[in-house]
Amino acid sequence: MLGAMTDSPIVSCTDLGRVYGEGEAAVHALRGVSLEFPAGQYTAIMGPSGSGKSTLMHLLAGLDKPTSGTVTVDGREIGGLGDKALTQLRRDRLGFVFQSFNLMPTLTAEENITLPADLAGRTPDRAWFEKVVTKLDIADRLRHRPSELSGGQQQRVAVARALISQPDVVFADEPTGALDSRASAELLRFLRSVVDDLGQTVVMVTHDPGAAAYADRVVFLADGAIVEELVGPTRERVLEIMGRLGG
Repeated sequence: MLGAMTDSPIVSCTDLGRVYGEGEAAVHALRGVSLEFPAGQYTAIMGPSGSGKSTLMHLLAGLDKPTSGTVTVDGREIGGLGDKALTQLRRDRLGFVFQSFNLMPTLTAEENITLPADLAGRTPDRAWFEKVVTKLDIADRLRHRPSELSGGQQQRVAVARALISQPDVVFADEPTGALDSRASAELLRFLRSVVDDLGQTVVMVTHDPGAAAYADRVVFLADGAIVEELVGPTRERVLEIMGRLGG
């Protein structure tokens, strides 16, 4: 599942559309979006408020169903999957990092990290566990509960939890939104390193041009459609494009 960046997409969507509501009240959140996300690549999704970026991530991750079009994960079209198969796909093949850390307050950091595997009745790969917590610099915080950790440390625990099953792709929805600038920079460097050093695939929604500059490419949305892509982004170029889009 993991490895260096390849040309073959680990996740893709074709002519993806999502409409909320009906008739005159209908909102077209996405309009005919087609994208490919190669394995081992770090992609940021940006756009003005209401552009459809979070909707796109939720559809790619199987958290919502499209009105039209298809989503494919590792060659498997997920639209026809039943609830049980979709839940298993999200648990075994995908990782999630959200703005709110979503840690269990009564569990230690280690117990939070291994929770997905525990719920699935699996024993985590110990060598992989040690590699992840060392990379994220939380090996000395594993016995602490969330209330005993800083915001940055809690988010790194959440990232470790997302990585523990060695997923095909990690989806990160505004992962730095609840962090101060120092903790944000630390987390973004960690995400960059898990792509470079561990071969992970990351898809991140962000409104922050500085965060997007850590990615390999940035996909820009406006009014539910792709309007531009930028490879090898810099903060300045991202700011320039967002300025044109009104973001």
